[in-house]
Amino acid sequence: MADFRGTVTAWAAGGDAGSAGELAVRLPVRVAVLLEGPSDAAAVDALAERRGRDLAAEGVCVLPMGGAMSVGRFVRLLGPQGLGLRLAGLCDEREHPYYARALAASGADGRDFFVCTADLEDELIRALGTDRVAELIRAEGDERALQTFLNQPAQQGRTAQAQLRRFLGTKKGRKIHYGRVLVSALPQDAVPAPLDGLLGSLLMDG
Repeated sequence: MADFRGTVTAWAAGGDAGSAGELAVRLPVRVAVLLEGPSDAAAVDALAERRGRDLAAEGVCVLPMGGAMSVGRFVRLLGPQGLGLRLAGLCDEREHPYYARALAASGADGRDFFVCTADLEDELIRALGTDRVAELIRAEGDERALQTFLNQPAQQGRTAQAQLRRFLGTKKGRKIHYGRVLVSALPQDAVPAPLDGLLGSLLMDG
C-alpha cells in the first residue's frame, strides 16, 4: 500500500501514472481516503488501530494530499474519471466548497466525506476538553514549550481551545505526533463525529 500511495502522490504532482493502476488491481485497493495532511492520516490510523482494523489489508489507502487545494487532482486521478476507486475523506469546514466542487465535477459520490468544524485538531480538543489535552501535552514532555507559548503576547485573551489548537501547529511534526496521542486518549464514546463517521464508512460493506 505504501508503494501505491507513493506512486499516486508522484502522479498527482505531475508525474506519469506509473504502476498505479496495476497496483490498485493487484493489492486490491477499493477505497482512497483523501486527507489534507499527515496529521489527519495519523489520527485516522490511530483510531483504526484502536478498533482492531488493518485498513491496508481491507483495501483502504489512507492518502495525505499535501493540502486541501490538491483535492481536485486526486479526485480526477482516483475517482470515476481515473482509477474508479470509491473515495472518502475528511475536510475542514472552510475547505468544504473545494471538495464539493471537485467531487461534483468528476461525478464522484461525496457521501463518505465528513466535515470537521474548523479542523480535526479542533474536534479532538473539544472532545477531550482543554484540561485533558494540557495534561497529555505535559505527559509527552512538552510542558515547558506549552508554557513558553502561552506566555507570548499574541496568546493573551485567546480561549484555551484556540491556544491549544495553535500550539499543536507551531512545530514541524507536532500535529502528527499529537494526532495519534489525542486519538489514543479519547474515551470510546467521545470520538468526534466526523472521524467516527469516516471509519464507519470504510467497512467492507460500506
